[in-house]
Amino acid sequence: MELPIAPAGKGCVPWQGLLLAVLLSTFWNPPTTTQLTIELMPTNVAEGKDVIFLVRNLPGKLAAYGWYKGDKVDHHQQIASYKIGPVEITPGPVYSGRETIYSNGSLLFRNVTQEDTGYYTLQVINTSYQGEVGTGQLRVYQPVAQPSIQASNTTVTEHQDPVVLTCLTNDTGISIQWFFNNQSLQLTERMKLSQDNSTLTIDPIRREDAGDYQCEVSNLVSASKSDLLRLDVKYDPTLGSSGLSAGAIGGIVIGVLAGVALIAALVYFLYIRKTGGASVQHDLTEHKPSASNHSQGHSDNSPNKMDEVTYSSLNFNVQESEKTTSASPPPSATETVYSEVKKK
Repeated sequence: MELPIAPAGKGCVPWQGLLLAVLLSTFWNPPTTTQLTIELMPTNVAEGKDVIFLVRNLPGKLAAYGWYKGDKVDHHQQIASYKIGPVEITPGPVYSGRETIYSNGSLLFRNVTQEDTGYYTLQVINTSYQGEVGTGQLRVYQPVAQPSIQASNTTVTEHQDPVVLTCLTNDTGISIQWFFNNQSLQLTERMKLSQDNSTLTIDPIRREDAGDYQCEVSNLVSASKSDLLRLDVKYDPTLGSSGLSAGAIGGIVIGVLAGVALIAALVYFLYIRKTGGASVQHDLTEHKPSASNHSQGHSDNSPNKMDEVTYSSLNFNVQESEKTTSASPPPSATETVYSEVKKK
């Protein structure tokens, strides 16, 4: 149950003195066995929202407790104090009217601002005037504003024009995510994000990239998406499906055919070289037995066998002598003489 804040008055002076006495006793009294802890709900708060400091492991037999702004007990930074039996709630110097203390020690903080960011300390005092302190940290974030998308071009030609999309925002400490046709964008090898994800580059563009794009910025407490940006991709029939022109494709085909022809020529050359060498070796092998037989034929001849003789005919012109005998017949104009030449 929420309790109203009681106005400060003269009757509160003794209670302030009691808190001071308990504060002094805190330094030489050991804490209770269970550690007092402070938990914030929610942990991170958007500016303008409410947060509650929940107290865990609150000790028994309490006499009073007080809330302070900062990481220590400082009466100049007191938000409010709460006295048990009879209940008496007294606002402190930094009370803003947005704080409410509950009977279980919890503190409700409404409509928080960036200036409320920081540590908050709770001091509890039992009936034996023993004190214990717990501290919690409040983090207040500004909600992000709606971003926008800027495109290098919204109507492009397939395989020709790259596209650059930029997510524009003035918020800091944020994360950026991209969406395509209301689904989280799945990056392909043609897509590249900048280091902070604020720029998306698609190169080369394809027909399947046409559609609606959005970027979303978010921090720990809020998120916001941009308006849809429509990207249109036109198809150029003079370009192949691979994105290459007809001339480029023809050049690739010619290059491939030339390579195949070169490889075929090389294979043919190696084949001819191999088969030609084998033919020469086969011919040599065939001639070896005949030469051997010829040698064997010579070896069968006896050493006394006459050498082979070659005959040649030589023609000589013999001139008639000045004086011929009557017994000698007149020589013919041309006489054939055979000579025997021994073949070496």
